[in-house]
Amino acid sequence: MAAACDKGFSCNYMLLEPKDVGFFDLFHILFSNNLERRRFVDSSEETEDDFQRRWLIFLSIVVQKLLQFVAKPMAAIGWGIEMCLNLVSSNQNLVGLLLNLLRGNVIIPDKSSRTFLSFIGNLDKRVELDESIKPGDGKYNAALSMMASKISYENTFYIQTVVQDHWKMEFLGSYDFWNDYQEKATTQACMFRDRSGDHDTIVVAFRGTEPFDADAWCSDFDISWYQLEGVGKIHSGFMKALGLQKNVGWPEPEQIKEDGSRPALAYYAIRDMLKKLLLENDKAKFIITGHSLGGALAILFPAVLTFHKGKDSDLLLERLEGVYTFGQPRVGDKAFGEYMEKKMIEHKIRYFRFVYGSDMVPRLPYDDKALMFKHFGTCLYYNRNYEVQVVPEEPNKNYFFPTGTIPMIMNAFGELARSFTIPNKLGSNYNEGPLFKLFRLMGLLLPGAPAHCPQDYVNATRLGSSHVFLPHTNSVKSKSI
Repeated sequence: MAAACDKGFSCNYMLLEPKDVGFFDLFHILFSNNLERRRFVDSSEETEDDFQRRWLIFLSIVVQKLLQFVAKPMAAIGWGIEMCLNLVSSNQNLVGLLLNLLRGNVIIPDKSSRTFLSFIGNLDKRVELDESIKPGDGKYNAALSMMASKISYENTFYIQTVVQDHWKMEFLGSYDFWNDYQEKATTQACMFRDRSGDHDTIVVAFRGTEPFDADAWCSDFDISWYQLEGVGKIHSGFMKALGLQKNVGWPEPEQIKEDGSRPALAYYAIRDMLKKLLLENDKAKFIITGHSLGGALAILFPAVLTFHKGKDSDLLLERLEGVYTFGQPRVGDKAFGEYMEKKMIEHKIRYFRFVYGSDMVPRLPYDDKALMFKHFGTCLYYNRNYEVQVVPEEPNKNYFFPTGTIPMIMNAFGELARSFTIPNKLGSNYNEGPLFKLFRLMGLLLPGAPAHCPQDYVNATRLGSSHVFLPHTNSVKSKSI
């Protein structure tokens, strides 16, 4: 098929449409060499005659179809689990809940209250910053970024309470942003301002994938992509979540006309807010961060900034102090990585990609001959003892690569054992609750899943060495657990 700009902004793309896939189409995916002629594949070029590639397309579509099918039950189950967890905590504990039941005065949690925790929040309930890590410490921004990424999963009032009452910082807002392709608000981010000491830093934290949000999981498992001229191929689901517009792509900011009929697009709204805040103080800077899907959006934000020209983009790129991502999936191809590395040098952007242990998400989508997704930038890899190495790529770069399966399972056993001993070695602030211990146990069957949770990334930013944030660093050790 000849390349043509059928999408209005991209002349080269490969898009999967799971909703158009029938039962027999699923089998044709595996055995047909003409996928570009199928109604569920919209491609500007011929699809490779490669069984491995067709197998990955098959898996991507099957997973998305299943997620679409179970979206409502999945959301209902998530609501029930979160309500039960908060019902127990609202009544102090399980014993308190039983006593209140007998007394007839059970406290029913309010999902929008300042104390209601998401499922992710219940895995790690820490809200205080590490007092030993002060502004000026090499790992201060990293530790603050991870805590910001963790609380971004919570409701507005919870985030506001943590930022104002616990961190003593200025809360700027928590927002729901529009996804033009899913036609609803699916992207969340929060912003706050840290003026402690003599610095002025604005923090933007994108929320990651909620465990029971089928729409977000569909974005994660979609291996579709668009190519931007001069930039490279980028994961389409992540771009859509950030603010890509149908048939238009990434128009210049001055062309965006918001009429208030729907929530704003993430990239454009955050860009405008940052511009106004940065102009208030010539010394103000900002950092951008996120965990999981949030990490993908965090690194794509400056990518789109570099794609747009003009003094406003230059202002933001000049004031961007750093990008910190945790458990971030791959977002683009080799050309995109080379483009971003060149731009990061040009604009002096500091980008740190944190990977803990066997975390499965940074190892997806696959980096092999069947797909084109690749990581770039500085990877800080932390092992089970929170010892850190600066590496170009995490070990066992593809999840469940045969040679890495047994080490991952052994590592999961070690993490489960450590969950019972780490408070004795490092104090109660590193205690892991019953829910997370249960999650660790499940990790024996699905290694790499518990490693993706915020708990280990918070620990890594606190226990890891500060030297990795300085130029020209090699392998360094941190506190051994």
